[in-house]
Amino acid sequence: MRVAIVTHVVRHNDGQGRVNHEIARAALDENIGVTLVASHVAPDLLAHPNVRWAQIKVGRWWPTNLLRQQVFALKSTLWLRAHRREYDVLHVNGFITWVPADVNTSHFVHSGWFGSKYYPFGLTKGVWSAYQSVYTRCNALLERWAYRRSKVITAVSQKVADEIRAIGLTPDNRVDVIYNGVDTQSFAAATGDREKFGLPKDAFLLLFVGDLRTPRKNLGTVLAALKHLPDYVQIAVAGFLPGSPYPDEAKALGIAHRVHFLGLVKDMPVLMHSVDAFVFPSRYEAMSLSLLEAMAAGLPVVTARTAGGAEIITPECGIVLDDPDDPTALARAVARLAEHHDARRAMGVAANELATGFGWARMAEQYIALYRQLAGQQQNRRRSEAEAAAVAKTDALTLNTLAGQKASLDHHNSQNAQGHQS
Repeated sequence: MRVAIVTHVVRHNDGQGRVNHEIARAALDENIGVTLVASHVAPDLLAHPNVRWAQIKVGRWWPTNLLRQQVFALKSTLWLRAHRREYDVLHVNGFITWVPADVNTSHFVHSGWFGSKYYPFGLTKGVWSAYQSVYTRCNALLERWAYRRSKVITAVSQKVADEIRAIGLTPDNRVDVIYNGVDTQSFAAATGDREKFGLPKDAFLLLFVGDLRTPRKNLGTVLAALKHLPDYVQIAVAGFLPGSPYPDEAKALGIAHRVHFLGLVKDMPVLMHSVDAFVFPSRYEAMSLSLLEAMAAGLPVVTARTAGGAEIITPECGIVLDDPDDPTALARAVARLAEHHDARRAMGVAANELATGFGWARMAEQYIALYRQLAGQQQNRRRSEAEAAAVAKTDALTLNTLAGQKASLDHHNSQNAQGHQS
């Protein structure tokens, strides 16, 4: 079997890229040929003899992500159409190409985010806000086109599955839920080291991980909640910092000394074992990998119902808020964890136990089984078509033979009739 996977990047330090990396690795372990239609691929995959990389180059000079994504979609379409006979199953991720797919994994539903009451952008709120609004609207339309032309849509959470069904699918579409995975062993086995990250030894430390340039991840509400908590409650913030408004926001709130911006962190398992709880009240999320990683590390989590991962959180391992923008409720939840050491530790144990059911191997097995099912259906269809063609050919030969025999008989009868007349 040969599988083609279309995604922008395939590497460890990217959410969607990590998912596709693990799927590709598992497929290779099953002796499945893998073609990666992508701009960047991790070197460890390229070293495998059964990997083919169809590199899609997109110039950096394109001014916006929206345009760069359209260039990728066009170039990937041209490659896929030219090499259609070289793969059995096509796996894409959202709208990423104009070729109909066998499997389409939805990591984010732009129509769901656009329809959220927490969606902050608009056409009349400034240039940047207008661009974000156009970006979301365009992607919502393109995703609908892509999902309606996919045989199986795999949603990374039940929340995502519900949002996909709401866009209006066809009777030919099927929606499955396959949760993202997590490296349970690495995150469970790490040892904390606050000194390594310059974190205070005696503070009750929260951890926030995410894109610090977007209001969607909602660090602003976390900072506002921190204002309601004692000074010993502090937070470590991991994420790309340039262009983020939150350092200035922390200063304006008078809590800058309690907020530790770490930038991009490579050794996340160690960082997660260096803190006391994970806080992530995202305004919209499909299924957060960092949430699963925190649970695997044994951290109690505080999140919101608007985050896709909230659907797997039980009261034994975390706290789920109804409103992601309520700093008072968030402060109460954090205070509950900070003030009750034994309960917090029990939550962490329960979180780790729950996360063990979401390993990368389990996720990849479900995708491999789906590939085999779709490839089997294609083989059966081709076999049926070949058998039907063979039957049609046999029937045509039979009809031709019968027609020939009839013509010969008619000719013989005609000659006999002429002989009688003479």
